[in-house]
Amino acid sequence: MFHELYKRYFNRKLPSALLAYFYIGVMMLPNLVLAITEPYNPWSRAVGLILPLGFYMTWSVLLRRSGITIWLSFLFIFFGAFQLPLLYLFGNSIIATDMFTNLWTTNPDEAGELLGNIWPAVLLDILLYVPMLWMATVEIKQKRVIPLMARRWIGYPGAVILAVGLLMILPARRLSNNESILKNDVFPINVIYNLKLSITEHLRMLDYEKSSAGFSYEAHRTAEPEEREIYLFVIGEAARAASWQLYGYERETTPRLSAMEDLVVFRNVLTQSNTTHKSVPTILSSVDTHEHDELFRRKGITTLFKEAGFETWLISNQAPQKAMVDKLVADADHHYYEEQERMDMRLVEKLREVVEGSSAKRLMIILHTYGSHFSYYQRYTRDFARFTPEADVAISPKHREVIRNTYDNSILYTDHFLASTIDYLRTLEDCCTAMLYCADHGEDLFDDRRGRFLHASPTTTYWQLHVASVAWFSPRYEELFPLKAESARGNVMAPATTHSLFHTMADIASIESPYLDHEVSLVCPSFDFERPRYYLSDHNKAVPFRSVGLTERDLEEFSERHIQID
Repeated sequence: MFHELYKRYFNRKLPSALLAYFYIGVMMLPNLVLAITEPYNPWSRAVGLILPLGFYMTWSVLLRRSGITIWLSFLFIFFGAFQLPLLYLFGNSIIATDMFTNLWTTNPDEAGELLGNIWPAVLLDILLYVPMLWMATVEIKQKRVIPLMARRWIGYPGAVILAVGLLMILPARRLSNNESILKNDVFPINVIYNLKLSITEHLRMLDYEKSSAGFSYEAHRTAEPEEREIYLFVIGEAARAASWQLYGYERETTPRLSAMEDLVVFRNVLTQSNTTHKSVPTILSSVDTHEHDELFRRKGITTLFKEAGFETWLISNQAPQKAMVDKLVADADHHYYEEQERMDMRLVEKLREVVEGSSAKRLMIILHTYGSHFSYYQRYTRDFARFTPEADVAISPKHREVIRNTYDNSILYTDHFLASTIDYLRTLEDCCTAMLYCADHGEDLFDDRRGRFLHASPTTTYWQLHVASVAWFSPRYEELFPLKAESARGNVMAPATTHSLFHTMADIASIESPYLDHEVSLVCPSFDFERPRYYLSDHNKAVPFRSVGLTERDLEEFSERHIQID
């Protein structure tokens, strides 16, 4: 049927205005879906439908040759083709600022893994947008024009609808008490704003070397043991606390860590962002959620430790991303990126090589893991496939059980990796050692009727926010710094965010600086339990966690774990 339709169209047996109608319908599809999925008030919903409809009707016949006008709106077509897979993946939300940033910071392998598992949405894009652009190209080639009467029947009503939409903006702002209707609620205007913000942030990142030049932490140490010191900072990936046996999960996903009596489990750590490209920089930097602009002026944690006399290493299982993550560790003394086997146990082998091959008396090592980054099936060796059935399946609620099994197997592998790391540190009996681990963000796994999956969605959930974080101190460290180790155990329920990690690592190493805040350090007896916690929004604003789109279900999950987010 479709073949015959195209054949008749290209043989000019169907009206040329058909392409204009096809264009209007395809372009309005994201707006129709968003009107259903988003928590817009009635006025915002009305403006979000009427204004774009009027524009697309008017634009489609602005020129006599609609093929040209369609190609001139390619940016809007791209937004629609981008928006539909995101709706399929997250169930709601417009293209966020962070989504654009992901386009130029995610490596091709990761993007391929994701696209291969959301093929239904990709197929829908192909069926909608490719034929439309193909038809537009043929129209241009054949020099087809829309009759004047057809242009009037489409263009005049479109202009009226567009005018109505524009007139509705002012009363909509007043009656809904929403001054940012266009910026927040009208697709694709809101997406254009997000793209602009993303480009601005990217340019600031590219200028980081200049903006941070000359910065110093003015770091010094308050204590220096005589023996060798080795401090390990492990950054996890997509490890939600809810799937760890250590946090009460019914499955035995962390058997080795659970058996360690000297492990410190921080049970109340929330991420500042559910996206890697924002969460990891806030982990590697001293800046607070309210100080986002400072991120581009201050240097990272390796600078702090270098100023304090440490040899610094970055050992990463993730490829360089040409993003702030790389900028903040660029001045580490040594960098190692695993290019072949992307299993985290390879980092333990490299850690051993570094410790035994370095003559430095003081070592600070960052291990950046692949953790439970999607696709989970590829994050563990097959001998860790304890939970079955497990497979690399398409992203769909019908595969929820298989996805959960593969994710839990990846956590089981993380348990093995962390336990093996600690076991190696135990062998360094003549050293003062400590390890701090925390995931950058959590993950959704089709946990409730919302059907949310993955992370980085503009509106977040409990499962994306509550992250796993643990610490371990060697017997010698506990002997030298008993108050720090004792404070860590006393702070297991401290209301922390990933902002605490930088300051905790510095405190573990007895480093002092004007830029350090001991009241957020998890090894400090004066941790401030009353300080409010904030989340870094998609527009890089510090907002309370209750304002990030949480539902009653999310609040119940926090309450069951005795976590207060106010």
